[in-house]
Amino acid sequence: SKASVSTLPSGLIVVTEDACSTSTVTMTYPKAGSGSEMLGEEGAALINKCLAFNSGSGLSTILINRTIENEGATPFATADRSSATLGYTVEPENAVGLVPLLALDCTFEKWDVRDAKSLANYQIAEANKSVEIVLTEQIFSAAYGASSPMGRPFYAAEAGTHEIASFRSRGYGLNGAILAATGVKDHAAFCTEVDALTAEAPKGDGSPAPTPAYLGGEARLAAPSIGFAHVALAFEAKAASPMRNILKYCFSLAGKEAGVSAFETGGLVGVYASAPSEGVGALDAALTETLTAKLTPEIIAKAKVMAKADATFKLDCGSKGLAAAMTASVMETGSFTDAASVAKSYDSISDSDVTSAVGAMLKSNPSLAAVGDIGVVPYQGTFASRF
Repeated sequence: SKASVSTLPSGLIVVTEDACSTSTVTMTYPKAGSGSEMLGEEGAALINKCLAFNSGSGLSTILINRTIENEGATPFATADRSSATLGYTVEPENAVGLVPLLALDCTFEKWDVRDAKSLANYQIAEANKSVEIVLTEQIFSAAYGASSPMGRPFYAAEAGTHEIASFRSRGYGLNGAILAATGVKDHAAFCTEVDALTAEAPKGDGSPAPTPAYLGGEARLAAPSIGFAHVALAFEAKAASPMRNILKYCFSLAGKEAGVSAFETGGLVGVYASAPSEGVGALDAALTETLTAKLTPEIIAKAKVMAKADATFKLDCGSKGLAAAMTASVMETGSFTDAASVAKSYDSISDSDVTSAVGAMLKSNPSLAAVGDIGVVPYQGTFASRF
């Protein structure tokens, strides 16, 4: 498959590929994640995600959704700390026509805002039932500070209509947004059509998304009654995503015997373990030993193979996964070529690159997140003294 990247006069970056049999078209707004919320806007990112495909640009919510349905498209919307994405999957011949619905000028009708808030509150309640999500919220709070945009909860819905609208006017503009489309045979024609179709869409100001400042620290949520402890320890990893992916698999392999798994999220690489109340005392050593384990050439080789397979599988797991991988590549490097160049970015990393990346990572101040029966889990300072 061949990929092409262009920037339109509006500042919209368009990335397409030509081999997929179905088309997934996504519009990603790098300033619409909760990491771009200002004080008082807590929850604006989540509520705006819930306002996806709602009234705007002179169209009602019902008409928008009927139009999508009539084209045989399946719409979706996602958001996290670093961006928000609206998209749909459809037959390739219908790919371009629905693009304006990804860049609507939202009119914040009272009933739409009410419904979006109740959907956001439902999603918050569901998120609070998931240990993984609660621990993720805690690790970001520990890493970036509980009162910073990146450290505040993503799952919040306090923002009022004025704050929701103010956040949207900054975050949801074409300038700097990324439109990814799979199954597009003629990139130039697609760009010309998109440019015409989005002529009336909100432009935005083109200023870059804020760069979060990593601090390191801890966030503890004691709940002894659950009879279980979940502990995550993360570090800042300034390396490019192929290296972060390899580090994740190195730590997964190193900690496998001790029941420790590894994760990579938002510029952080870390390890995680859990245990029932009686086994909590062993978590501390298991996490520390995984992070300080000697990475043998065998472990690094295996980690590289697994990380490369993971990255190339994302390009091959359907049009939605491919569109997400294309967007992530453009957000990080400004370009996307093909699976061969993705594989090459892993092959070019040497063993010494990996060991020096681990060394650099462990020099950052660790971030500790602990949830549950955590009375015997050491504090962050104890962990920090070991690296």
